[in-house]
Amino acid sequence: MSGDIEGAAKAVPGSFRDPSGFLFERGGVLYRQVNERYREDYELLVKSGLYRELTAANLLVEHRRADVEPPDPDVAYLVIEPERIPFISYPYEWCFSQLKAAALATIALQRKALAFGMSLKDASAYNIQFLKGRPLLIDTLSFERYREGNPWVAYGQFCRHFLAPLCLMAYRDVRLGLLLRDHIDGVPLDLASTLMPARTWLRPPVLMHLHLHARSERKYSEAEVDPGDLKDLSRKAFFALLDSLESAVRRLRWKPEGTEWVEYYDESNYTEEAFESKIHIVGGFLKRTGAARVWDIGGNVGVFSRIAAGTGASTVCMDVDPACVERNYLRCVRDGDELVLPLVVDLFNPSPAIGWECRERMSLPDRGPTDAVLALAVVHHLAISNNVPLDRIASFLADLGEWLIIEFVPKSDSQVARLLSVREDIFSGYTVVGFLEAFSGLFRVEDREPVGSSERVIFLMRKR
Repeated sequence: MSGDIEGAAKAVPGSFRDPSGFLFERGGVLYRQVNERYREDYELLVKSGLYRELTAANLLVEHRRADVEPPDPDVAYLVIEPERIPFISYPYEWCFSQLKAAALATIALQRKALAFGMSLKDASAYNIQFLKGRPLLIDTLSFERYREGNPWVAYGQFCRHFLAPLCLMAYRDVRLGLLLRDHIDGVPLDLASTLMPARTWLRPPVLMHLHLHARSERKYSEAEVDPGDLKDLSRKAFFALLDSLESAVRRLRWKPEGTEWVEYYDESNYTEEAFESKIHIVGGFLKRTGAARVWDIGGNVGVFSRIAAGTGASTVCMDVDPACVERNYLRCVRDGDELVLPLVVDLFNPSPAIGWECRERMSLPDRGPTDAVLALAVVHHLAISNNVPLDRIASFLADLGEWLIIEFVPKSDSQVARLLSVREDIFSGYTVVGFLEAFSGLFRVEDREPVGSSERVIFLMRKR
């Protein structure tokens, strides 16, 4: 079945690789069909107590059995309704510590599964999502019965999806995490090994799980099974492997500093009065929208994302600077901010639709629309630094959400003057009048407020 009509099932494009089942939507509700071939493993997951253990530890998404017709009844065992994740993010959008947390969560899942006689049959980073600030597994069908002596079939995938990119980010350059966008099944180990500095050959866990693993893959390049999976593992050896992987991951460090925007609020031209004014204006406008979901684009370290979260809105804070996102995430963890999800997103080159049929992983706009978009101190960077016409900016933002809270920074502002100091001013239309003309075809201005002692103006707009 297919289609959007009430009662018809619409398969989720990214859920097709596992013969054990698949996700689908019906009437705006997300379901998962569990196929007959997975019956035994599903019943073991539930009856062994592993499901209860993992959900109680906030490591596995909760679900309930659903009394609905399966889309493919010939192979169906049952249908479950998992808790829905407010925003689906991808590993190439996570900061270093998010990917590290997801890796450690995957190891914890495997460790607990072993204690209940089960094992992860895959270790894909795409099976992890962030809910209430914590990483958890969203694929209920990832478990299978553990058989003593069998290899861990997910070992190679764990190394490609987690260990390799984390090592590259920690030892070489944090921006290499973006390799996950080009390599949808994880960073090839031979590539990672080639890019790693020579000193990492002296780090035993990195040597074992990355360099020697990569060499083994090259030796057995025609094998259908990852050669790293071929070792027979006793239960004791399996736990030792997990200990080694966990040690390797925990030792990796990256310090968020030295990037262009990480000290933005310390170096900006806001007076204390202007900054307090901006906080007051944004908070008031957010309350007027009644938004339950907010996207804060160019959100830096999340100051205004936290204001949105304070209204009860689930807020995605996007910024191009990995150091800003890292600091934002670490603060979320420290303070227990459950409603803010920091992500590394480049607005000039946002996450595209990739994978099979270019539908397996959604583009950024495809994951919307959201209720409200915050675009504070962003327009001048888009328009002047990157030559994006104001009407094209308006069109992009109109695709993202219903409400728009947007700040216009005039040429007289020192931040814009700094941008123009290194290039010719070809932006004659960059004025308040030109800005409003460009946005008026797609948005209706509901309100406008000047920002304290500055010449900046914040507008509350609603899509026509």
